[in-house]
Amino acid sequence: MFYRENGQFKTSYQSDQQIFPIPQDRWAIVGIVLFAFLVVPLMVDEYLYRAILIPFLILALSALGVNILVGYCGQITLGAGASMAVGAYAAYNFLIRVDGMPALAAILLGGLVSAVAGIVFGIPSLRVRGLYLAVATLASQFFWDWAFLRIKWFTNNASSGSVSIADINVFGWTISSPSDKYFFCLGVLVVFALMAKNLVRGNMGRQWMAIRDMDVAATVIGIRPMYAKLTAFAVSSFYLGVAGALWGFINLGSWEPAAFSIDRSLQLLFMVIIGGMGAIVGSFFGAAFIVILPIFLNQMLPLVGALFGLEVSIALVSHVEIMVFGALIVFFLIVEPHGIARLWSTGREKLRLWPFPH
Repeated sequence: MFYRENGQFKTSYQSDQQIFPIPQDRWAIVGIVLFAFLVVPLMVDEYLYRAILIPFLILALSALGVNILVGYCGQITLGAGASMAVGAYAAYNFLIRVDGMPALAAILLGGLVSAVAGIVFGIPSLRVRGLYLAVATLASQFFWDWAFLRIKWFTNNASSGSVSIADINVFGWTISSPSDKYFFCLGVLVVFALMAKNLVRGNMGRQWMAIRDMDVAATVIGIRPMYAKLTAFAVSSFYLGVAGALWGFINLGSWEPAAFSIDRSLQLLFMVIIGGMGAIVGSFFGAAFIVILPIFLNQMLPLVGALFGLEVSIALVSHVEIMVFGALIVFFLIVEPHGIARLWSTGREKLRLWPFPH
């Protein structure tokens, strides 16, 4: 971009295999993370924490999970919301039924339970693909919606059907204020994003991408489709389960099965489509877009309506939001199937040549 890559030679395998082999890229990522930890808390208030930052961090983690399965392995899913629900309810039951269970351990165990459920419902991917696989994952969404609504054990026999959790404690740190929740979610996201980046660069990630590009050719060269697909479902569901636990514990505090309905699954799929399939950074772009756009429309449409002497109702704003999402999905599928991440990559390539296009 504003630096040249020529002259930066690799003198060892270790330097050639780094996540960010260019020093400027490494320092840029470190700078962004430090900015998020040190500067952002000084600039925002409680509303921005609750309305934008905390939902963005958790949804970005969810989008990472969906992107691993859809973008890197090419397995379509309409049951991402169900995986989040499994993680949330499993973590809740671990926390209330096991004496002395640490909250962080409960969240991670919720992710593991979600991974097991993802493997079970990922088995049809060994025989079907495309629309048929989408329907199979949609069945998991309906099944878990029914289970958490009808089986009272999951909700600890709550008469209302909803569950609630008090402020959690992690290594003696009581996470109660919006800033505490922000720091905790940010720390989890940084760790899991680094793990995802390493996974997709390694042997497992190359197997996923080979299955995505052409599964028959991948089988011919020795890749086992069963192992590759089921590991993708497991890792994706683990990420979604942890994100679901964070969504319930940190963002909501009290929730019911409707919080993880089919609408949530479609929202996560839209994030990956708009942000960019097969790109880690696309998960962040998609989550930011999905979180900020409704707030932007809620603020701007009444102003535009007042400018032209029109009354803009809340129902109209919600309808316009749906229309904009649909139009953007069609736009990206036609014009740029790889989403905002590809536009970002193209812009970086242009800046690498600027101001000498040759």
